[in-house]
Amino acid sequence: MVWFKRKDEKLKDRERKDIPDGLWTKCPNCTEILYRPELEKNYSVCRHCQHHFRVAPQLYVELLLDERPTELFPDLTSTDPLGFKAGKSYPEQIKRAQAKTGEKEAIRCYHGTLNRRDVVLGIMNFGFIGGSMGSAVGEKVARSIAYAEEKALPLILVCASGGARMQEGALSLMQLAKTSSRLARFSKAGGLYLPILTDPTTGGVTASYGMLGDIILAEPGALIGFAGPRVIKQTIGQDLPKGFQRAEFLLEKGFVDHIVSRAEMKATISRILELLL
Repeated sequence: MVWFKRKDEKLKDRERKDIPDGLWTKCPNCTEILYRPELEKNYSVCRHCQHHFRVAPQLYVELLLDERPTELFPDLTSTDPLGFKAGKSYPEQIKRAQAKTGEKEAIRCYHGTLNRRDVVLGIMNFGFIGGSMGSAVGEKVARSIAYAEEKALPLILVCASGGARMQEGALSLMQLAKTSSRLARFSKAGGLYLPILTDPTTGGVTASYGMLGDIILAEPGALIGFAGPRVIKQTIGQDLPKGFQRAEFLLEKGFVDHIVSRAEMKATISRILELLL
C-alpha cells in the first residue's frame, strides 16, 4: 500500500490590522472613551457630560462666521526687543510655535459675517506659546478695536490665554493698558464688544480685554482667573471652594453674564446683536 503524504501548506499569519492612532480619546471629565470623528462633529463637546475640549482656532471661524472671512493685519508678528534668553532664544520659540500651529501669532483677526451681519472677530490660539499676549497680540487687538470703531461694527474676541508674554517684559504688560484704553474709547463711541472666555483665560488677558465686555460669555467649565488656583492656595494658605475659577463659579459671583455651549454660541450671539444693535 502506497502512502501519499501531502505536503503541509505554509499558512501565513493573517496580517494584523492595526487601529489607526488618534481615533479614540478619553474625556478628562467623565472618563468615557469617545470616537474622535463623532466628537469633532459635535464641536469637540462630550455627548455624555458636555465637557468642552480645547480646540484649534479654525473651529471658531467655521462655527461663528457664515463664509470665508477677510483676515485683518495678517503680517504682524513679535520681535525680540529684549534679546530674551532662557534655554532657547525667544526667536527660536516663536519659530517653533509657528511651525507647530501654522500661525504667525497667538491671535488671528477677521472681518466677516455672522448670520449676514458684519462683525470683527478675533480668535486666540492657546497652542501658540500658551496664547500669551505679547506686543503683536496687543497690537492686533488694538487695531481690531479701531477697525470696528471706524466701520461701526460689533467686536467679538474669543479669548484663550495663559497671560502676558514674559519674554517681552514690560512691553507685554503695556498691552493691558493699550487694549483697555482702546476699548474705553470704543465703548464711548457706542461700540458693542462681546468677549467669549474659553479654557483657559488667565493672567493679563483676564486683567484687560477679557473682562471688559458689554456682555461677557463663557464656555462651560472654562478656567477663568488671574493667578492660577494653586498659586492662590499657596498664597492664602487655605483650601479653595469647589469649582473655584470655573465659568459656573464666576457666573454665580457675577463676573460673567452667560455660559453658552458651542452648539448654541452662534445663535446666542446673533440674538444679542439683534437686540442691542
